[in-house]
Amino acid sequence: MTDKDRVVFIAGATGGVGRATAATFAAEGCRLALGGRNAERLAEIGGELGLGDDRWVAAVGDFRDGDQARAAVASVIDAFGGIDVLLHLVGGYAGGTALVEVDPAETRDMIDQHIWTTLNLVRTVVPGMVERGWGRVIAAGTAASVTAPAKAGPYAAAKAAQEVLLRSLAKEVSGSGVTVNLVAMRMIDEKHERESSPSPKNVSWTTPEEIAATIRWLASDAAASVNGVRIPLDGRT
Repeated sequence: MTDKDRVVFIAGATGGVGRATAATFAAEGCRLALGGRNAERLAEIGGELGLGDDRWVAAVGDFRDGDQARAAVASVIDAFGGIDVLLHLVGGYAGGTALVEVDPAETRDMIDQHIWTTLNLVRTVVPGMVERGWGRVIAAGTAASVTAPAKAGPYAAAKAAQEVLLRSLAKEVSGSGVTVNLVAMRMIDEKHERESSPSPKNVSWTTPEEIAATIRWLASDAAASVNGVRIPLDGRT
């Protein structure tokens, strides 16, 4: 199977990074499963990509829920026979409150959004990849999981836990033909302000297209030797 024949499942396809990544893989001729909770928005993206009905499918569900995640994955497998690339681009941020004042519900929401969505999807998708001897799992990480900024504890902790889960998974699938990696950003520059209005504030921002290009390479055969790494996309050393 060539790169162009792969089936790419994009969880979080309606976000800025998800849209840019979908466009990148669509241009390569891949078959796409656009994942998210809003069927209308997924259909809108499918229309924008100009793909035929046999080249994409909406994988509708709330991936925080295990049953919905499994149902969404099953719908993709029914349509395409399997999933070769799993992209976890699910967003969700909460911050601005000192840790001692944080509502416990905020912490639970961050855990659900970043840990459970990840766990539910990889538990459902990765066994098939291992069985076929090829697969790519790539997630959007954040510098916050390392820098632990003030007033962002629940978010940073949830993203750090997600990273640990995936790097552990990378060791478990090592040698199977499946790789697991992350790309980490500080700020996503959807308006391309780094180019239009450069400043010290936005010098470390990353555009969705830059993120998508890195993900595309990690998903290729050329990146077969890259496993369990975290690639920082912020222009800093």
